[in-house]
Amino acid sequence: MKLSGAEITIKLLERQGIKDIAGIPGGANLPIYDALYKSSINHILARHEQGAAFIAQGMARSTGRAAVCFATSGPGATNLLTAIADAKLDSVPIIAITGQVSYSLIGTDAFQEVDTYGLTVPITKHNFFIRSIEELFTIIPEAFRIAEDGRPGPILIDIPKNIQLQEYEFEQWPEPYAKRYVSKHCDAATLEEAAKMIHDSKKPIFYIGGGIVNSDAYSNIYGLAKKNSIPVAATLMALGSFPCNDLLYLGMLGMHGAKYTNMLMDEADLVIALGVRFDDRATGNVSKFCPNAKIIHMDIDAAEINKIKNVDLSILGDLNYVLEELLSKVKEDSRADWMKEVRDYKEKYPFSLPDQEDVLHPINLIRYVSSIVGEDSIITTDVGQHQMWTAQAYPFKKPRTLLTSGGLGTMGFGLPAAIGAALANPVKEVICFSGDGSILMNIQELATLADLKLNVKVLIMNNGHLGLVRQQQEMFYQQHYIASKFTTNPDFAAISRGFGVNACDLSKEKDPLAALKAILSIPGSYVVDIPIKDDENVLPIVPPGAGNTNMIGGEGYEK
Repeated sequence: MKLSGAEITIKLLERQGIKDIAGIPGGANLPIYDALYKSSINHILARHEQGAAFIAQGMARSTGRAAVCFATSGPGATNLLTAIADAKLDSVPIIAITGQVSYSLIGTDAFQEVDTYGLTVPITKHNFFIRSIEELFTIIPEAFRIAEDGRPGPILIDIPKNIQLQEYEFEQWPEPYAKRYVSKHCDAATLEEAAKMIHDSKKPIFYIGGGIVNSDAYSNIYGLAKKNSIPVAATLMALGSFPCNDLLYLGMLGMHGAKYTNMLMDEADLVIALGVRFDDRATGNVSKFCPNAKIIHMDIDAAEINKIKNVDLSILGDLNYVLEELLSKVKEDSRADWMKEVRDYKEKYPFSLPDQEDVLHPINLIRYVSSIVGEDSIITTDVGQHQMWTAQAYPFKKPRTLLTSGGLGTMGFGLPAAIGAALANPVKEVICFSGDGSILMNIQELATLADLKLNVKVLIMNNGHLGLVRQQQEMFYQQHYIASKFTTNPDFAAISRGFGVNACDLSKEKDPLAALKAILSIPGSYVVDIPIKDDENVLPIVPPGAGNTNMIGGEGYEK
């Protein structure tokens, strides 16, 4: 058979099982779009390339499988960079395919030429620049393998226009990449040593991160925690990996974690770190993190071992397999004394809730939403105060139900990620919690949402500020407020309706909670503008540079 490079690209994506691709066409990738015209793949026309990549992230984060986005050369490719970097830091498998000027024009400063390959080297797991049409047959399946195998991450494939147009005759297709869950060998002696350290400890704690999600290790971490009575503290990226209503669950640790969580981490004599980076938002001042504890670090990425925190024992491998092996070696233990201490700390340092009469307090609203939607609903957030309130208050019980930008902290993530999640999970409810600062970063994707008519509800916590910036200026910069208050704050309900998405201002509803319940109970897209107090802070908080036990507002919302 004889096909063009563009047709080969599309056929290879079809063979990988790709059903949806988000992107924007341009001169350098129009041959790919021409080939897409005859394809079974559904194309989602995003309104900005960053939105397209975050739509791909929403698909990938909610399913665990690689998703694809398209962009043209020059500004199209550079508009992808933030979302690619976001995927790198949060270990998300997306494949960005960009058009490039013809190979003969490389280095001539041709129209919309930019070194996409060079720009993306630091922010991808791997990237490819296609130099010959034959390379497509090996590189595209390989891109899916690299994106999903081991620690997941983003891949970029840059394809010059002349290769897209070139025709090539061949006899058979390469085999598509198929993810194989192969147990990776783990040294038995190391596992025995880990089991012994657990048995010898009096106050062990699991510290779990996004690696638990990527390895689908939920049942094994639950079984091990229950068998040996080991409490579980989670990072932002691990929320939902352990049921929040279990007595062993300690919630989120770190900068905005509950005070009892951070205090118990400080009491631990053994910390078993699973798929974590020891990032500063989780550890606080790392030199003060768990000073009395030995540390076992289990991870699939050797680069993370001893990168930030020196550990006593490390185990490399797929967490699901490692925990399954460890589960058979660890003995049952009720740990009555440690369980009593955990209960005592929860009582001594409770996470206080705001007054229930304050129905528009973000914490109360978030909890109210959780009481209406199903446990398997997917929650996306943008970045800021609303993100931390969601992490603190929403009762996540299942994995892949929270999609949020952790490592890069990208405002504008929430809405396009919600679109991607809804595309990949059409029977699930998708709720996006956003802020009035964040939503403006990619508000143009409301047009994409209107096109697709997806079951996505966008709840905007509107305080007229960059809330987390204002809070830190109040608490750590002597109330020197600058560039954190919006002089002009738009009418989000009117703007949403202008895009073709139903909307309301919740403060103008006679019964706000009844109105919100009605909105959440009907299918389709809806934007809800929710004015909140502009001086509301996320508490507790660990000051910059402090240890996690040195929290401000550890008792919650009492001012």
